[in-house]
Amino acid sequence: MEPHPEIPPPILEQIAKLERKYEVMGQDLSSYLDGLLYANYLTYWDYIHLDTLLSLQNPKTDFPDEKIFIAYHQITELYLNLALWELQQLAEDPHPTEAVFLMRLKRCIRYFRHLVGSFGIMAEGMEQAQFLKFRMSLLPASGFQSVQFRQVEIAATELKNLVDPEFRAQIDTHTTLEEMYDQLYWKRGATELATGKKTLTLKQFEVKYRATLVQMAQHRQLTNPWRLYRQHFPHSAAVTDALRTFDAIVNVDWGLAHYAAALRYLHREPAVIEATGGTNWQKYLPPKFQKIQFYPELWTEEEKAEWGKTWVVEQLRKL
Repeated sequence: MEPHPEIPPPILEQIAKLERKYEVMGQDLSSYLDGLLYANYLTYWDYIHLDTLLSLQNPKTDFPDEKIFIAYHQITELYLNLALWELQQLAEDPHPTEAVFLMRLKRCIRYFRHLVGSFGIMAEGMEQAQFLKFRMSLLPASGFQSVQFRQVEIAATELKNLVDPEFRAQIDTHTTLEEMYDQLYWKRGATELATGKKTLTLKQFEVKYRATLVQMAQHRQLTNPWRLYRQHFPHSAAVTDALRTFDAIVNVDWGLAHYAAALRYLHREPAVIEATGGTNWQKYLPPKFQKIQFYPELWTEEEKAEWGKTWVVEQLRKL
């Protein structure tokens, strides 16, 4: 391309690069330049689909605080999606460096730290009287049915670490992933309190997502952060610290934030109120009962024994 006196050299260089780019694809650059001329300017509201986003809050009742409940859960799902995006990129990186591994793990930590810190928007931002009324219109839906949180768990660790504590000792080399999946800790949180049978909440979730989650577990057994850590960074103090932080913020801090909200809204003398869908939140939410650790090898026996216990005891004393 001959130099043009009115076109700065950097612009000519960019045009030349574009010509080479489209030539490789057998495309004509001039056609794409015409497209730029005809295209409208991009606006912020179109880029993030603001009108669509603001149309997604559809309360089922006339109670004003239901909008807070919906919007916060939607915000939560967006942050979970970001965490999943980082974990996916970690899993698919054939040659991870320590710097990139830490960057992605710290992003996940940052997302969950924000979620934990912002939980008061919902936990302290709704009137209990309104919540206890509009929640009845949501049955059998429940936050328990957040498949993205289950995907974060499965992407973060080996499936055996998510098995209910009562069944972990039975796991051996012959135990299949499907068998482990059927004994995951959170399933006991969606059983009827009186009969122990699966709630409709859990049955709906299983029909829609069981196959997807089992398949994901199969794909992540060799590419979860623990396996990558053992393979590439077993002596890195920085990676060890990041894994411990991620483990604690997801399995203690995030669970306790939910538990605090449940205590606020579902604990009322003289009885404890069931959660939506009949989920057994008293046994399901407190980390001290589940003792779920993504990376148990990184914790001492004392740390595992006290997993979330101190916080829960202090909260119960306040009731």
